[in-house]
Amino acid sequence: MFTIKRAAALIGVTEGTLRAWERRYGVVQPKRTPSGYRMYDADAVRVLMAMKNLIDSGWAVRAAAEQAAGLDSARGASGGGSAPLPALEDHDALLGPARSLDAAELSALLDQHFARAAFETVVDHWLLPSLKRMGEAWATGELSVAGEHFVSAAVNRRLAAAYDAAGDNALGPRVALGLPPEDRHDLGLLSFAVAARRVGLATRYLGADVPVRAWKYAVEPGEISCALLAMPTLRTAAAVPAVVDAIETVRPGLLIAVGGAHQGLAPDRCIRLGHQIGPGAIALAELLSPSPANQT
Repeated sequence: MFTIKRAAALIGVTEGTLRAWERRYGVVQPKRTPSGYRMYDADAVRVLMAMKNLIDSGWAVRAAAEQAAGLDSARGASGGGSAPLPALEDHDALLGPARSLDAAELSALLDQHFARAAFETVVDHWLLPSLKRMGEAWATGELSVAGEHFVSAAVNRRLAAAYDAAGDNALGPRVALGLPPEDRHDLGLLSFAVAARRVGLATRYLGADVPVRAWKYAVEPGEISCALLAMPTLRTAAAVPAVVDAIETVRPGLLIAVGGAHQGLAPDRCIRLGHQIGPGAIALAELLSPSPANQT
């Protein structure tokens, strides 16, 4: 059992938000102690976390409450556990709607998975591995170009909505995020941008195929604390040194971080954030946070 303070911290909302959700939408009914204090069990926290994740991915609050409550009802009807929710290990799930080009099926699949766990968990353990599997299917002829583009476009819209929903912390350290020239594989980068906002960073999302000259322009303002480059392909890796050198000419010593499958090939002065967006975003936030000695 969790107090409202602990439940709010786990879910990532304020205590006032939890009270409002209970009062307006009745999504859960917490138990009460003899003194009248709210207590939330693990199932209630799971449902509220699903609601928060849906809101972060662009759902209206009432619709997210109804969906989360429906998932909880289905779970109860099945005798408990999380059976109505799809397994994060099913990396073939996107292939069905990719083959059928069924927008409703694809939307429902994304809704169900993003209700399954925290945004970062879903992206790291299901979405990005599933997109990799889809790319492999396209390369071997199992999947058409149309199917791959159909799913990628829908995922891009979902991530863009989550990015907007996460908001921008005007007081947080500013990070410019983008891909080097001639690389358009931006779904992993956009996922990281969402996670970065969720840990309090102020993001300037540059997107795909950013020319070297544009990188210089983006980092020149003194308020930029870090440049982050994604390296999803070998072609990207070959372009990164030129971007790093250009950044050095306008902002010597600026923190440059890299992520993606080929981050190991980045210049030595770059900080490698690993291969998962959740831990990577936290690590970057810690790097950019002022030391305790400087805090008042």
